[in-house]
Amino acid sequence: MIALTKRNLLLYFRNRSGVFFSLLAAMISFVLYIIFLKNSMINSWQEVPNSHQLLDLWLIGGTLSVTAITTTFTSLGQLVKDKEREVIKDFYLTDLSHFEIKISYMLSASLIGFLMQLMMLFLMMGYFSITDSLTIPWASMPAVICVALFSSLLAVVINMLFIQLINRFDSLGALETIVGTASGFLVGTYIPFGILPNFAQFLIKLTPGAYVAAIYRQIFMSDKLRRAFHGQQNHFEKMMGIKLEWHHLLTGMQTAVFLIVIFLLGIVALLTVDLIRSKKNVRTVD
Repeated sequence: MIALTKRNLLLYFRNRSGVFFSLLAAMISFVLYIIFLKNSMINSWQEVPNSHQLLDLWLIGGTLSVTAITTTFTSLGQLVKDKEREVIKDFYLTDLSHFEIKISYMLSASLIGFLMQLMMLFLMMGYFSITDSLTIPWASMPAVICVALFSSLLAVVINMLFIQLINRFDSLGALETIVGTASGFLVGTYIPFGILPNFAQFLIKLTPGAYVAAIYRQIFMSDKLRRAFHGQQNHFEKMMGIKLEWHHLLTGMQTAVFLIVIFLLGIVALLTVDLIRSKKNVRTVD
């Protein structure tokens, strides 16, 4: 299983164009913010001290969530390639079970999502340290690393629910385009959450990536928010999607519990699909 995981990692990183396109949605959110959104957003919150640094951190949190979604999706596309080319049948002839083979694809995708998030984090921090004198919050890095790892696992589980049903790479390409385009909107990175219509806000609140972005933003921005708003930041947090609202603004702990529940439900769904498929295969053999 380790050898297969390593093989999937090598195939991903050797395909430089594939790596670039898996990061394209994250890069688009980063570039759109710099070129189009930043000045208007700063003008909207110009009365807030150090608003440019606050908004930089807001953008970083959302972009990392997008990165987890798109890079894991692209990585799991190797499973579809192997099925279409019937390479996976060769793996079935080894000592590995079908479950172990699937886990190897998921493990490699999780590692890729984790590494690419860290790469994007330092890239964005490096840029904003030059342009806005933004410093890396080193005290928050252990929490950031934990969220990066968990968000990768969560994105893999959710993406796998869809990808395992696809058998042709052409179909995957169309779905990948949709995921890449929609992820920035559904995470609340292209447009601040509070200025969207109610239906769009409702869709975002159904997207796990939006809650991942919220946790990232709370980790990055908590100290600066307290200094800027003196504990009266609820309106800003609601408008910018730093905390999502279900009857009340969710705390960081409530957001984390929600994501853990989604993760566990996703695993149950994957196991259920595997069980149903294995029963169908047994009936076919009979």
